[in-house]
This record gives sequence, C-alpha cells and structure tokens, in this order.
Amino acid sequence: MKNSKTYHFFISTVLFLFFNSCTEEIDFKTESFESALVIEATITNELKFQEITLSRTFTFEEDGPNPENNAEVIIESDNGEFLFNEVGDGKYVSIIPFKAQENSNYNLKITTSNGRQYSSTPTQLTQSTQIDQLYPVRETTDLGENGMSIYIDSYDPTGNSIFYRYEYEETYKIIAPSWVNEKIIVLDEFYPCEVDLVIKNPANETQTCYNTVRSININQTNTNSLIEDRLTRHLIRFIDSDNFILSHRYSILVRQFVQSQQAYTYYETLNNFSEEGSLFSQVQPGFFSGNVFSESNPTEKVIGFFDVSTVSSERIFFNYTDFYPDEVLPPFPINCVPTGHDQFTMGNPPACGSLITELIADRIVYHSGASKILNELTPIEDDSIVVGPFLMLLKPCGDCTEYGNNIAPDFWED
Repeated sequence: MKNSKTYHFFISTVLFLFFNSCTEEIDFKTESFESALVIEATITNELKFQEITLSRTFTFEEDGPNPENNAEVIIESDNGEFLFNEVGDGKYVSIIPFKAQENSNYNLKITTSNGRQYSSTPTQLTQSTQIDQLYPVRETTDLGENGMSIYIDSYDPTGNSIFYRYEYEETYKIIAPSWVNEKIIVLDEFYPCEVDLVIKNPANETQTCYNTVRSININQTNTNSLIEDRLTRHLIRFIDSDNFILSHRYSILVRQFVQSQQAYTYYETLNNFSEEGSLFSQVQPGFFSGNVFSESNPTEKVIGFFDVSTVSSERIFFNYTDFYPDEVLPPFPINCVPTGHDQFTMGNPPACGSLITELIADRIVYHSGASKILNELTPIEDDSIVVGPFLMLLKPCGDCTEYGNNIAPDFWED
C-alpha cells in the first residue's frame, strides 16, 4: 500500500475532483471539501498484534493526513470479538495477538468519537499460498538501465489463489566513506574560538549504519489469463546499479498477500486513479468505494477496504560485490571532498569563522589537518592548543547516522 501521506493525498484529490467540476483548469486551492473517513485495515493469518489505521481526508493546503482519534474499533468474527486500543496518530492495535482463521466471517466495526458507526461487509480469509523463491538478478532493462532486479516465483497447485499483492521492506548497510576516529569539539563559540581534537567514543558508532525503507507502490498481479496459478519472475523491485543503497550489503523482505477478487479490484482502481494522468485530466474519475460503509448515514462516503488476507514472506541478502566483483562502488549521495574552514576571522573585532559556526550547527565533521601544540602559557601535561588547517567534510561523509541507525536490526546477517 502507498505510504500514509501519499495514499491520503490521492484520496483527497479524488474527492476534490468528485465534488468539483473538472471542465476547467484545476486551481489547487480548496474551495469546498467534504471530510471522509479513511480506513486502512488488513488482518492476516499471522499470529500477531493486528493493526488498523483511521484518518480523515485532507485538503491541498494541509500537510495531512488527519488522524481519527478516540474511536472504538472492534473486529467481530465467528470465533469471538477482538478489541483494539489506540496507540497514537489514528493507529489502533489489537489488545491481544490473533490470526485470521479459515472459514470464519470477519466484520470490522468502528464507532467514532462523534458517535457515528461504520461496518464492513463480512469477509473471509483467502487461500494460503507460499512464496516459492525470491531472488536477485543483475540485468539491463529495455531502457538500457543496468541494475538489480528482485523477482519472485509462486505457485498454487489448487488454482484458487489467483489474485496477489506485494509489499516489501528493504534494509541496506551504510558505511561512511570518509570516517575518521577523531573529531573536533567546540570549547568556546566566541573569540578566541577554541576547539579540541578528541578521540571518538567507540560506544557511539558513526561508521556503520543501517536504514530500512518500506515500499510505497501498489504491486499486484493475477493469474486469470494463465493456464495454471503460477507466477514466474514477477518483478518486485528494480534498483539501478548507481544507487548507493547497493554499495555494501542489501536485504529485502517481501510479503505476498493472496487477495479476494473484490480486494484486488479495489487496489487496482486505487492504483489507476493515483496515476497523474487520471488525477489531473479533464476526465472526471468520480468516487469509488470499498467494502466499508456508514451505518449512521447511508449516503456518507467512506474510503478504504477491510481486507482479510493470507500472507507469505521471504527475505534475502546479497552484497554488491556478489554481482559487481571488480567495479567501483555506486557514488555516495553527496560530495565527500574535504574543504578548509577558518577557526576565526581577523576583523575588528575578530570573530569565529565557519569552523565554529558549522560545527555548532552540526553540519560538518573533521577529516584531517589539525594538530595539538603545547600551550606555552600553561606548559603542563595535556594542556595543549589545537591548530589547523581544519579540513572538514559534510556530516554524512563521516557520520553514517545522518542516513541510518547505528544499531543493526535483529534480523541482520553479515
């Protein structure tokens, strides 16, 4: 599913076009707007704390999305009720872990803080199908782009799955390319602008980090037109070889959801409407609904789909050198050439230079050039003055925490 802001921006745009004429050029300033409840709810056959997100559509002028707080959320099933607690920002988590079971009807029930009630149509768990294989391939696309394609194979011998949706979560290692074991700290931010050269604390790792990013696209496919319910080389992700996320070690976790035909159609429509040509053309896209409706007001528009889906997941790791053994690493996102920074400027009166101001702003890190000399005024052990030249770098070049977390995820394997 799209990330929250992208998803809600799209929904707001569709509603805007629905409630306003599209025969004239669109002025991106909302003159009339109807708030609608937005529901993101997929429960699965995984034993876990299930999650549901509620929010409201937002206008172009707002940052959005607007969380729907203080609602009562319940899932009713043939096996009992499951209550949800709000944990913040419109996110609701089941009080106990549970998993959807076969041949049981599930109904989503929502009561908002203003007393309005919403329900879903009865929904059952879909057919379970496992991922056969998840694998990377180095290749060149039809557009001439060289990189890594992540493919998936899957097969349901019963022929009942048919409709598939995919999400992924990618994690990659980041190594600061110009990391050094020393750093400059500011002792005095006013003239004489004293600094010190110290050894970094080894407990505060800044050389190696990890970053995790979730997919924001709707990736679906179906086997309706095939002889058998088999997927071969379905593309999950393509990463250009110049993308720095491949530089060292890369991992991707892919989740395969088997969908009902109704869920597949909903997400397919959502994906089609989210294309720029559909949203901003003069063809009125109109309003499309899911399987959730208002019990309080049958004419009220509700956005979202309550999905009960089986899921299969697979994770792989690979290194850049596995596929590019003798090639230079992809370029780092920023220029890591060191530049000189003045400790102070000899004006009238003298003032601190860019070394001090940039360090205080936390925009640069030390690279090389500084040295300590004995302080002649107080010639005692460990009493020294740090002098330049001060060759510094933009912070990400020597501090990986600008791009990631310095704690390796629990699942990480080197």
